[in-house]
Amino acid sequence: MTENMRSLRNFFIYECLFALTFWNNISLSVENEHFTSVSNNFPEGGSDKKIMSLPLLYTNRQQSKADFDWVVIQNTTESLSLSQITNDNVKKLITLLSDFRKGSRLQNLKLSNMSVDWNAFIELLQTVWHSSVEYFNVNNLTQLSHIEPHNFKYSGTSMKALALKNVLITDLYFSQDDLYKIFANMNIAALTIAESEMIHMLCPSSDSPFRYINFIKNDLTDLLFQNCDKLVQLETLILQRNKFESLSKVSFMTRYMKSLRYLDMSSNLLSNDGAKEHCPWTESLTELDLSSNQLTESVFGCLPVNINKLNLQNNQITSIPKGVAELKSLKELNLASNRLADLPGCSGFTALEFLNVEMNLILTPSADFFESCQRVRELQAGHNPFKCSCELQDFMRLERQSGGKLSSWPEAYVCEYPEDLRGTQLKDFHLTELACNTTLLLVTALLLTLVLVAVVAFLCIYLDVPWYVRMLWQWTQTKRRAWHNCPEERESVLQFHAFISYSERDSLWVKNELIPNLEKGEGCIQLCQHERNFIPGKSIVENIVNCIEKSYKSIFVLSPNFVQSEWCHYELYFAHQKLFSENSNSLILILLEPIPPYIVPARYHKLKALMAKRTYLEWPKERSKRALFWANLRAAINVNLPVVDGKRCGERD
Repeated sequence: MTENMRSLRNFFIYECLFALTFWNNISLSVENEHFTSVSNNFPEGGSDKKIMSLPLLYTNRQQSKADFDWVVIQNTTESLSLSQITNDNVKKLITLLSDFRKGSRLQNLKLSNMSVDWNAFIELLQTVWHSSVEYFNVNNLTQLSHIEPHNFKYSGTSMKALALKNVLITDLYFSQDDLYKIFANMNIAALTIAESEMIHMLCPSSDSPFRYINFIKNDLTDLLFQNCDKLVQLETLILQRNKFESLSKVSFMTRYMKSLRYLDMSSNLLSNDGAKEHCPWTESLTELDLSSNQLTESVFGCLPVNINKLNLQNNQITSIPKGVAELKSLKELNLASNRLADLPGCSGFTALEFLNVEMNLILTPSADFFESCQRVRELQAGHNPFKCSCELQDFMRLERQSGGKLSSWPEAYVCEYPEDLRGTQLKDFHLTELACNTTLLLVTALLLTLVLVAVVAFLCIYLDVPWYVRMLWQWTQTKRRAWHNCPEERESVLQFHAFISYSERDSLWVKNELIPNLEKGEGCIQLCQHERNFIPGKSIVENIVNCIEKSYKSIFVLSPNFVQSEWCHYELYFAHQKLFSENSNSLILILLEPIPPYIVPARYHKLKALMAKRTYLEWPKERSKRALFWANLRAAINVNLPVVDGKRCGERD
């Protein structure tokens, strides 16, 4: 058809419509090749032609002219859309539609905003039933009068699908059979009753040709179609947004539906008691939508064995229990928006190809998933609170090795824990091999431990740490015994000005020079010498500690001989302990002979430190300088001792 012919045809149609003689205040739409179809509420077929709405006004033209106009309309129109239908004009609509007998081109009829009596609606429905209309859609229907029984005639119809949306029944007291029987026994392929607060539907009285039923957003309960064996051809059943509660009863509802392939039970109140319930699903069911219910993991004990697609989104599932019946045909599984803590395995779903676990509670997905689910081609696991750790990095590595099956990567995969990595995309999260390889980490730690032990052992040997530990132990034990055995000496009483520590090889200088010049000279200094002041019966260590404790100062006569003496080192150590414990300045160092650094053992590090940090008196070789030496030594020792047991300076036992 040329463009000029189309324009001429459309102009002729519009002129005829405006010339109708018995129409008043009804909006009508006619088919045009450039507008939208009204049959999109039906599950199948329907005209793909497009429609345009035009208002029809009441005129006084003759009936013969109107008859001519209707002949034009029914031969050029495939879709009609009318609105604002009331008891005042419904008879005229029935008269209009009665002219569209079988053989006319009208296939799609849409009526909106109807407010009519029950009898008028049934008469209208009966008229459409025997017309050429195949797809009948009614939106916003209000039934005004009392519902009465009718003997509806179903034979001789072209109807394929009926859709009623937003139906309001104002009659509160009527027999439900009078209402539901009309629709239950329809001999059409598709029936939709949506958003109408419908509480029940009867089972057809004979085998029904229904292949599609849609009862979305009503008030239907578990009583629907129980023990109904007449829906043997039904393939699609949509019961979304109703009030079903028992999954087991839903399965009983389907057991006689031998052709049912798709069932939508989403947005209900479904729950399941697990092993207590028997679930005799029809074997033909391959696609099941149970999303937005109250189901837990026990649902896996009540599922159709031949299911191919399963939607369990937005339920309360925490895991997939082991030992459930194997779903060998399951290819698509949607577990989004549940409470899963890990990816499910595929031991019970050997054919699984698509898995959705978005928006769960998965912190660290198990890397075993890719071994268990080798046939999975696509995994949607985004929008989970991922914990970025070594385990997660292992999962990502195996995912890349498996061919990159993650959907919505990388924007949907973000670290939630730890807090310092929150918001980081997983593709930007990396840890070193050492941090994540336990074996390598243990080997490295072992090697470092061995090195540390070797270093510590070397230092212990080099610095003679065991010797110092032993000395500290002996000093502690001696102090403890003195505390327990001599209560009268718990308060320290100084009896000597100084304790002399020297090598036996330097004893001649000590006896001939040091002791005479200090004890017999000015100041009356009392010295503690091991030969005359050590108490028989006590250990050497205990005598050394006691003498140091009872002496105000400790004089150390340093020489190469002193360095070679083990007991001199003991005495130096104990005196050093007193220095730190009493925070006193009690050490006096006399350098009798120069000590070359190389002859001082490494373990005498305290001696090296003392000689490096403290001032010492050097014994002069020239006699002229010795008077000054003794004066300085007496000044360093200078202290007034208390009277002990009535004895004064110079008195001896």
